Amino acid sequence: MKKYRFFAALLCAVLTAGLLALPAAASESFSVDAEHAILLDANHDEVLFDQGGEEKAYPASITKVMTALLVLEAVDRGELTLEQVITASDTFRAGLSPDGSTQNIKPGEQLTVHQLLQCLLIASANEAANILAETVAGDVESFVALMNQRAAELGCTGTHFVNPHGLHDDDHYTTARDICRFVEEAMEHDTFREIVSTADCYIDATNLSDQRHFFNTNGLLSNLRYMGYVYPDAIGVKTGSTDAAGLCLAAAAERDGVYLISVVLGAQRVPGTTGSEGFTQFSESIRLLDHGFDDFSRRTILDPLLPLAEVEVTLSKEAESVTARPAGTIERTLPNDLDLSEIRQEVTLYADTVAAPVEEGQVLGTVTLRHGDTEYGTVDLVATHSVSRDPLLYRLDQLENFFSQAWAKLLVAVVLILVAAVILRFTLFSRRRRYGARGRYSGSSHYSGRRFRRRR
Repeated sequence: MKKYRFFAALLCAVLTAGLLALPAAASESFSVDAEHAILLDANHDEVLFDQGGEEKAYPASITKVMTALLVLEAVDRGELTLEQVITASDTFRAGLSPDGSTQNIKPGEQLTVHQLLQCLLIASANEAANILAETVAGDVESFVALMNQRAAELGCTGTHFVNPHGLHDDDHYTTARDICRFVEEAMEHDTFREIVSTADCYIDATNLSDQRHFFNTNGLLSNLRYMGYVYPDAIGVKTGSTDAAGLCLAAAAERDGVYLISVVLGAQRVPGTTGSEGFTQFSESIRLLDHGFDDFSRRTILDPLLPLAEVEVTLSKEAESVTARPAGTIERTLPNDLDLSEIRQEVTLYADTVAAPVEEGQVLGTVTLRHGDTEYGTVDLVATHSVSRDPLLYRLDQLENFFSQAWAKLLVAVVLILVAAVILRFTLFSRRRRYGARGRYSGSSHYSGRRFRRRR
């Protein structure tokens, strides 16, 4: 009996890649000119590149992605409709800076929910954020509470919002990884995708404004606002910038079925540049997305058909052992230059032996895939075939198991003692009867007493 035998050694060269962990190889020599950056394979929720992705950062107007998400979820619940006309209140300008991005919406002006989302996400209008917040929750403060609640539900452990627009506040922060989480969720909504992928937008005249025409702040989508950054695979998402946050961009792109989300935070404009030059949030995002598309691919790292271990089988004359294979495959998005022979497997069997009958597919253990300190997942190991039980061996085993129990041993001991006692007593009783009878017979046969006559 051996625990692994030659199967484990045979496959030491085949396996793994990380659940949400950063793969090695190609990413080790890659960096982004920004304080924080992350790249996500959004089809499989796997992080391909991480540069300070869990560190505290200021999101600026990327905040508006969460604002839009809550509005669209209210629409899904039937609390609003996209065509519903909203009248801007007299209080929506509270907390806004005069030099922030705007579409000059006026108190009393009427726009639909969809139009307000266009102002929010394409033109990055701060007042649209407050108007939508009041529409959903009644006031901005209550809406911000909903933002933080939803962030927690999405697993955003490093995020805290204090407003719906992203103007700087020391207590308004997030992480690049958390931004990926709420961007992913927002991109599940068709309306959101349609709006954030729009290069420019026309909004019909309202009761207080002429027709509006504005351009997307995302230079990856068109040359209408910034020249030279168009990325053909881009499908959104949102820009942001403040003095404290730096230049920020959450971007999404698709190519040949691969769907990536990148986040760049804290980038800085190249000194001395003018016009459209030097906006590194765009150029670094392009480099990051190209890195994902060009240097990574989906790879199978665990073959479910290849046995990885062997387990001894008892109570059977059919086979002495059964092999165990993975219950399923494991795939990961990995650097193209990652040598799969560097991936190791760690096989754990639940027991050194298994008693027949063994059913095909019966779980016998697990295999865990690792590369360095990165764990890529665990899969059950199952029997490759069935093994029948021998009835005689089974009955003998039952007897052995029965008599191996403490109470059974005690019972046998008591029975043996009783049997011994009975035998002993019977033996002693037999002896007494035999010797007692012999003694009485001897006394009568040797009697020679005399008879005396009484003289008269």
